Amino acid sequence: MSTKKRILFIANEMSPYLELTEFSEIVNRLAIKSNDNGFEVRCIMPRFGTINERRHRLHEVVRLSGINVSVDNDDFPLQIKVASLPNARLQVYFLDNEDLFKRKFVFHDDKEEWFDDNSLRTIFFCKGALETVKKFGWPPDIIHCSGWMTSLIPLYLKTAYKKEPVFGHSKVVYTIGQNTFKEKLGTDFLKQAIIHANIKEKDLEPFKDINNTAMFRGGATYADAVTFGADKVDKKLAEEFAKVKGKKVLAFNAESDLTDYLQLYADLAK
Repeated sequence: MSTKKRILFIANEMSPYLELTEFSEIVNRLAIKSNDNGFEVRCIMPRFGTINERRHRLHEVVRLSGINVSVDNDDFPLQIKVASLPNARLQVYFLDNEDLFKRKFVFHDDKEEWFDDNSLRTIFFCKGALETVKKFGWPPDIIHCSGWMTSLIPLYLKTAYKKEPVFGHSKVVYTIGQNTFKEKLGTDFLKQAIIHANIKEKDLEPFKDINNTAMFRGGATYADAVTFGADKVDKKLAEEFAKVKGKKVLAFNAESDLTDYLQLYADLAK
């Protein structure tokens, strides 16, 4: 029986599939370095329409098909595809939905207009990622969330999925990155994000401004550890989470060889 600790990386960008900020490359390196250092690693990200399935050799995982993700009383079919990370024996799982992710743009259309359903896409992805792990039956010791689109996952793990055996021993790391959008999520976001009776309105207080900073704040609030993935992050947010009682914090270090992350994972997984 394997005694390896398991790390699940959930990100809205990862090199070479989608590169929106410099942290996409760090996620790639973290996954490979963790795998090379004795951790068992899997990765999950959205299958945005900009990701070339043929070039990256994505194929559908038939055994994981049949999941429907319910958001705000609507059911959305979840399609799961997989690819092997180049130069590494690692699997990356891509969450797809015809209506939400097939478009050939990420968060803005060809006229740089913010998609009205980005809030729905975010909730679908966060819930879908956790439902996918349940379907795996693969209990992660560490879940490292990066990117604003993953920000609901720490909250969901502490509330809606709190009693799920697969997450019984999971510790959550959340990375605060640089702000990449100026718009706000839809006004229904806070209501739609309540996917379970265990989630109360007050639990979504950190997200109330429904902007980029608020998404980072919400993710960091419910995580067991916070890291900074860029030099230029929201100044107030950096000050707010630089030292938080009972929460491990890892400062941004441009020269890091990522061993500080491996130590953080090892400490949390004890």
